[in-house]
Formats: sequence, structure tokens, C-alpha cells
Amino acid sequence: MSDTLSEQEQEELVQELEHRRDLRGVVAVIASAIAITFSAFQIWLAARGFIFQVTLPVVGEIRIAALQLLQVNAVHVIFALLLSFLLFPTTTGNGFLSRRLGRIVPALRERFGEHSPVTRVAAGMRRVVRWLMVDPNRRRVTPVDFVMMAIAILAVWYMLTDFDEIRGMRALGLGFGRTTSEVYPFLSPVVDAISAIGIPLNEASYAFVLGALGVLLVLEATRRVLGLYLMIIVASFIVYARWGYLIPLDAPIVGVLSIPPLDWSSIVQNLWYNTENGVFGIPVTVSVRFIFIFILFGAFLEMSGAGQWFIELAYSATGQRKGGPAKASILASGFMGTISGSSIANTVTTGAFTIPLMKRSGYRPEFAGAVEASASSGGQILPPVMGAAAFLIVEYTLTPFRDVIMAAAIPAVVFFFGVWVMVHLEASKENIGGLADSKIVGFRPHLLRGWFYLVPLILLLHYLIIERLSIERAAWYTLVAIAALIALIAAYNRTSRVPLVGTIVGISALQFASFVTAGVGIVSLLAGGGGTGTGLAPLAALNVVAGQLGWIILAVSLVTLLLRPHADAPLLDFDGQVDSAVAKGANVLRRPRLADNRGFQYGGFVLTSMDSGARTATTVVIAVAAAGVIPGVISVSGLGPNLTALIQTVSGGSIVVLLVLTAISSIILGMGMPTTVTYIILVSMLGDAIAGFGIPILSAHLFILYFGVIADITPPVAVAAYAASGIAKSDQFQTGVEAFSLSLNKAIVPFAFVLTPGILLLRGVGTGQEVRVIGVNDVTNLGYFVPDVLIPVAGVFVGVVALGATVIGYLYADVSRADRAWFALTALLLMAPLLLFNTVTSILGLVGLPTVEPGSFDLLLRAVGAVAFGALALKNRRRADREAAEERGTTEAA
Repeated sequence: MSDTLSEQEQEELVQELEHRRDLRGVVAVIASAIAITFSAFQIWLAARGFIFQVTLPVVGEIRIAALQLLQVNAVHVIFALLLSFLLFPTTTGNGFLSRRLGRIVPALRERFGEHSPVTRVAAGMRRVVRWLMVDPNRRRVTPVDFVMMAIAILAVWYMLTDFDEIRGMRALGLGFGRTTSEVYPFLSPVVDAISAIGIPLNEASYAFVLGALGVLLVLEATRRVLGLYLMIIVASFIVYARWGYLIPLDAPIVGVLSIPPLDWSSIVQNLWYNTENGVFGIPVTVSVRFIFIFILFGAFLEMSGAGQWFIELAYSATGQRKGGPAKASILASGFMGTISGSSIANTVTTGAFTIPLMKRSGYRPEFAGAVEASASSGGQILPPVMGAAAFLIVEYTLTPFRDVIMAAAIPAVVFFFGVWVMVHLEASKENIGGLADSKIVGFRPHLLRGWFYLVPLILLLHYLIIERLSIERAAWYTLVAIAALIALIAAYNRTSRVPLVGTIVGISALQFASFVTAGVGIVSLLAGGGGTGTGLAPLAALNVVAGQLGWIILAVSLVTLLLRPHADAPLLDFDGQVDSAVAKGANVLRRPRLADNRGFQYGGFVLTSMDSGARTATTVVIAVAAAGVIPGVISVSGLGPNLTALIQTVSGGSIVVLLVLTAISSIILGMGMPTTVTYIILVSMLGDAIAGFGIPILSAHLFILYFGVIADITPPVAVAAYAASGIAKSDQFQTGVEAFSLSLNKAIVPFAFVLTPGILLLRGVGTGQEVRVIGVNDVTNLGYFVPDVLIPVAGVFVGVVALGATVIGYLYADVSRADRAWFALTALLLMAPLLLFNTVTSILGLVGLPTVEPGSFDLLLRAVGAVAFGALALKNRRRADREAAEERGTTEAA
């Protein structure tokens, strides 16, 4: 397909949108080595915890280190900083400031002449500055980058080697630490020189200097990775922490923002040497424990070839239907959402294949790009992974992960169903059919060929929902399962399948017998370990062997790959990035034949997955580290209660006004920023205020998350829509407008589930209205389940159909402007009737008229909406029948 983007073009588009470098040569190897080491560090944490020790056969147990949480978080962030300074340029020379500085030398040359000393000095300074930091082609790592990397390494080295001093200063203050001259006596002349010009470096502790530099490095990494906008917001909070006391207490409205005076030492201590708030606070802790390992899980799954298989599965399931390519795009984006938490990456990966097919089937370029962007942004609200936000919600709300994904399931399905309805109506309106049989693989053969890609996702849900394991353990076990599964597929073929499977079954049986008879595994038994003297019960032994099955499969498969390195693997189809990395590795080693070696390919798959996972995680880690500064400032300044009071005052005590303000703030703040950052900032500022109205805390957090996601497709900074526009060759702004229109149900559903928690499967119980996810007893209690859960859920599903008719202007036949307005009203009545009711009562209250409690108005308004929708749909159906009859009559007469 000539208009389908190649993998290289996809990568170039992502790099352009994310402003990343395209590294080559030695620097590229260094970046990959750091990324792989980063992933290895996180894998160890997931598998073994914070204690780094190994057991050698003869030597015994060797402990390398036992890290504290602050140290682990610091290492985590420093890895991300190193990759940020390597992958993202300081400046390309095309920015606002760079362009204006670039005019200085030409202006001096014009005024003083080419050979003037002034011109020569300015030109020389320009050359030095360019050499130090400018990277116009995004391929050169500059000296400034290496200096920043060195400072980052010094900061983490101090954390690792002088933690006792840090522990003391956390109690006494940073002023009680050693000075820079005491730590490095050879720097005394430099310290004295800097102090002589008015910067009291000789009085500041070494810990303070590193902490201040560390915060500045995070700000610089934020500017490079996430843009100037977020850096200014975070820096503004730091400035506020230092000088917020200057706000007069008696100032109208903003007086509540006045805070006690804080010195730089206290600010740096709370932002850099604290695990409750600041750079290494709760968001980074969540990243260490949950986010990274799930990103790595997604990277392994994507590099195994699952991404392309899911796309083709979606096309085989829906490609022949009316408007099939667009429907397949929705399914494929949903599948990819379980792998990738990035709206941009999801859009480019699936859109490179789906958008050209949508255009060829008859969809307008803007609509095709909008469908892909809208569906791709939905990956961040689709359980079980939900990008990184689900894990932050778990930590902030103290809600079990199982409950979070159960609560988020119905709204996510409603969103994808709503987009599906709109593309179906557009296809019906424009008479767009499906793809030809020759362009679609058979569903059953395709499913049978790659069914194993579903195993990791099923296992993940099993561990989280059935076994109820901790998030990190579930992710670790699933990661082992992916590694073992792909090794098995790489080793499996017609010749090897019997000995391969037979060996796995045989070793598992021996292991089972060893546990039943001796209480230990076969290896320990053969090594002389007598075990406990008593065997395990058969069921207990079976559970132990089942837990070890992944390692057994991995070991046997790797041995098979070593013994038969050039055997075929008919089921294996790695991602193109793996094939490219394997080919490069073989060429570097000057052994091209290694590219066909299955063992070498598997090693390339593992390393490429680790590399890709760390690079993807870098953006998230920098985002949560920067965003953690804001709750850190709110905490250290004592601003929280005052901010809540201010927000409630501005909202006038109206929950509708507060929700609308929150929605607008989420969209504005989220423009061009990761959803996780928007979520952290708004939860820190607005979460308590929303919960103060009696809304379940999980509903409030999901509300903020949904509108943060909408920002990715909201003009003028609709990053996902612009990525899709680049593929569709469409108008960027119009693509963003249509993507937002297709996602309108994502803007209404949050109001619906905040005002009607049953849509989230939440129920308040007890006198204090403790909220929990409903269970079997609640479902069987029809007096509760039908009016509070079943009817509202049915309402939102029917409501999105009415919303589709409003946006597309078609339902059986073209919908008139007046009817579109009526469909819009019925959509609101069906989806969020209490939003209309509370708005009306708030207006009545403002003008002094009496108001009433919602009571049974929810069900009454939904019933009115249902009747109105039925009447409108029937009216349009009859119009369609009349038009069809008239067309048949015209045809027969002709």
C-alpha cells in the first residue's frame, strides 16, 4: 500500500512529535545500554525487592546493597534524567529565544562590518554556544548534555553512599550537612571564588547544592521532554513556595493563598529528600512499583508482534462490515490501548495501517484521522492497564486495583461503543461498505495462528482479579509468562514440538514428584538437599509446580534454541524493531548469519523490549517527577485546606459549577501534556474539593482522568489528533475538531457517573455512606440494582446512540437541524439527567426560587428521554422508508 507508513516513517513521525533525537553510532549504543540497565534494575525490584543480593554455588550469599525507598526512587529518576539528556536535545536553534539571539550577529555585522572586533567576538561566542548546546538535526549529544548527566550521577551517588548523613539532615535540616569544600577539598578555590561574587556557596551544604541542582535538572528535563508550558507551571509553584508569603492575608479572594515564609533550604529538603511529596514523592513511588513494570509488559507484548496481530484480528472481525475499516480502527486501538499508554504512540502505530484503509473505503481524511485519534486516546481509560493513571488512582484513593478496573470498565466500553455508533452512522450516511475478502485474513485462521498473544492479558486479569495478587507481583509473573511464551513459540515447529512439549511435561512431572516425596524441587534434591523430610500434599505440590511452569518452559525452550539455532519458527513474527535490531547486531559482530539464528533473535527480542520499555517510561517518569513538585509545595506550604476553601467559594457551593470548572481546567492544563501530569496536578488541587461534596473519591478521580484524556484530542493543542493528521494528510485543526466531536460521550459520561455512582458499579453502604464496588448480593437485590445500576447503564448506552445522531446528523435518514437539537436533549436526559436537574435547581436557587431534592427525578427524566428518543428514531425510520419507497418508484418508472 503506497500510502501506508513504513515502520521507519512511523518512528520518524513519533520522534518529530515528541522532539526526540535520532541517535547514531557510539552514543546510540550508550543510550541503549542505559535503557537496558534501567529495565534490568526495575525487573530486579519487581522480582526481589529493594535488597540486591545473589547466591553463588561455592561462595554462598553475597549482599550488594539494601536500598531505602528514597534511594530507589532517586535511582529511578536519575536513569530517566540520563535518558532525557541523551534522547532530547537542549535546543535545535529554532525556538523563540534562539531565533532572536540568532539575529544579534547579523545585526552587528550590518552595523560594524564583517571584520569589526565586536562582530568577531559575537560570532566567536555564537560558535561556542552552538557547540555547547545546539543540536539542529537532533543527532548530536552536546557538552551541556554530558555536564547535566554528570551532575545527575553525582546526585544519585551521594544518595547511595552518604545516606546516613541524609537521614540525619532529614531530621535536623540541610544546614547540618558537610559543605562542598569538606566533601571535595580540591574544589575549595572554586567554592571561594563563587562565594566572593555574592553566591554563598561556602555556607551551603553539599546536600543542599546537589538537591537544588537536582530540582533544576528535573525542570530542564521537563522542558525538553514535555515542553516549556509544564516547566513554567512547576517552576511557578517553586517560586510560590519561596515568596507566597508576600500575598497579603487581607487581600480579597486570593488572601487565602498566603503561606508562612519558607527558606530555600526547607524547600529543597522537601522537594528532593522526601518520599511523601516532592520529586521523589508518591507519583514516583507509584512509577517505581507499578508503572514501569507495566510499561515493560507492554513493550514485551508489542515487540513480540502482538500489536500487528491485534490490528489484523480487528480487521478480520469487522473489516467486511459496513464502514469496516473505521470499526476495525476502533477495535485495534482498544487492543493497542492494553499495550501502549500513549495516545500518540497508539495513534501512529495503528493509524499507519488503519487511516489509509479508511480513506480508500470512502471516509474523508479528516474523519479518518479523527476516528483513529479518538479511539487511540481511549486506550488510557480502558482497563486493565489504563496507561499509568490506574496505578496513581490506586495509590491516591487507597482503592484496590481490582476495584479500580471494575469501576472503570463500563464507562470505557460506553466510550468505544459511542465512537463505533458514530462511524457506523457516518458509513450509513455516505454509503461506505467494508473491505473485499481478498484484503482480509480469515478470523478463525488468524485467531488460531496467534491465540497465544491473548494468554498474557488473560493471565494478568487472572492474577489481579481472581488471585488478587499485588500489582507488582501480577506484573512480574505476567512478564515471566511473556518471556517464556515467546521462547516457546521461537523453539516450536513441526520437528521440535514433540520433544519440546514432552521435555516440559516430563520435567514438570519430576518436579511434582520431588515436591510430593521430599518437599523440595528436583534440583535441590539432586544437589544434596534432603528437603523437609516430609512431602507436600499433592494439591500444594501442584500449585508450586504451576508457579514454576514459566521458568521450566523458558529453560527448556532456550536449550532447544541453542541446540537448533536455525530451525524454522512458523508462528513467530517479531515486531519490525526487533528484526532491525537483530540485523544491526549481527552486522556489528560481523556475522550476518546470526540474523537467522533463533537464539540470537530471541536475545534481540528481550533486549529490544527492555530498551523500548525504558525509553517509553522515560517520558512518564519525568512527568511524574515534575508533577510531584506541585503536591510537594501544597504540602510544605500548608496550602491544601485554604485552596479547597477557595475552590468551594468560587464554585458557589454548586457541584455542577465545580465539575464544569474542573473539566475546563483539565482540558486547558492537559493540552500538550501527558494525562498523568494533568491528573496529578488537578487531584492535588481539586480532588479534596470535589470529594467535599459527598462524591465518592473514586468517581472524583476518574472524572479528572477522563477530562485529562480529552485534552489529547482538543484543539488547539490536540497532540493525538495532529499525529493522526500527519498520517491522513488532512487539515490539523479540523481533524482535532472532529476527533473532539467523536469523543463527546467521553465528556458527558464523567458527569453521569459522578452524579450516578451506579454506572461505576459503586454503592454507598452504612450510615456514613462508605462506598464500595457492588457484589453478587447487590445484583440480586433488584430493588437496588435495577433503578440504581441497570437503568442508568442502559441509559448511557442508548444515550450515546442519540448523541451519535446529533453529531453525525443521521439515523436511518438525514436528521434535520431541529431534530439534532432534540436528539442532543434526549442524549443528556438518558445519560446524565441529574446534570440538567442540578443546573436548573442551581439557577432557581440563585434567583431566590424554591428548589426540590432530586429524589426520583433521575428515573423520571430518563423515562422522558427514552420516550423522546423512541419517537425521534421512529420518525426518522418512517422518513427513511418513505425515501426508499420513492426511490424504488422512480427506478421502476424509469
